[in-house]
Amino acid sequence: MYYSKLVVVIIFSMLLAACGNKEAKTKETTKTVEVKMPEFQNKGHELVYKMTQETGSYQDLLNLKDIVFNYTYRTPDQKEDISIESYIFDGELSHGTYLKHERTLPDLKGKMQQGYNGKDFWLKIDGQEITDSTAIASVTFTRKTNFYWLAMMQKLLDPGINYEHLGQDSVDGEIYEVVKITFTSADDVATDIYHLYINPKTHLVDQFLFTVVSKNVSDPLLMRVEYENIEGILLMTYRKYTKSDWEANVINDAWVEEITKDIKFNQNLDRALFNN
Repeated sequence: MYYSKLVVVIIFSMLLAACGNKEAKTKETTKTVEVKMPEFQNKGHELVYKMTQETGSYQDLLNLKDIVFNYTYRTPDQKEDISIESYIFDGELSHGTYLKHERTLPDLKGKMQQGYNGKDFWLKIDGQEITDSTAIASVTFTRKTNFYWLAMMQKLLDPGINYEHLGQDSVDGEIYEVVKITFTSADDVATDIYHLYINPKTHLVDQFLFTVVSKNVSDPLLMRVEYENIEGILLMTYRKYTKSDWEANVINDAWVEEITKDIKFNQNLDRALFNN
């Protein structure tokens, strides 16, 4: 009888010790993780930061490695570029296989491929490399622009961006916070200007004004956007733009459409795809 009681006491003591150790381990491993807020240039910078908390950051894209999607660029005359776009986010590598190219280099007949390997831009028609400088300049613009439009919202916290809060403005009965974006240029070359119209309810950019200095477009264009959630990232999958003034009034109700479909992240793309 005494032996049985002794066994019970020993077992109970062991259980208490185990529980105590478990509690101690729990206390040791439970830590409060503090998320450090960035230092903001001004309110405009803070508004853009809050926007990226909704869309995801560029680091979130880097974590997803790469992307493949179908892209349509359609002008008001219904001419189209249709391409399969493939990007690796690390290095912003870009490749496009064109199913139709009525707007980009339409005089070059045949199957068109364009690429950027992190160093060089290149062009092939029916597998043959094209080195004409005018054609390569077109490829450079297209590869940079297509990538930027896909990842623009996530890239708005890149280094070298200046933010200015312009106050509030009303568009179709909605009040927006307007943030001016400019880009620092080391050699004082003129850069593009953006005016972001941020919806204070959703923190998202519903529309923005932009210039295209490299194409000598200094008057603003108005871009209106719609988003789709793909694996936790909000991407602008439908965009349309037209001529505007700096008050976001439409001057020409003829819109260029840009449509992104069949998006797939993390496709294990081979970097060799981006070499000519």
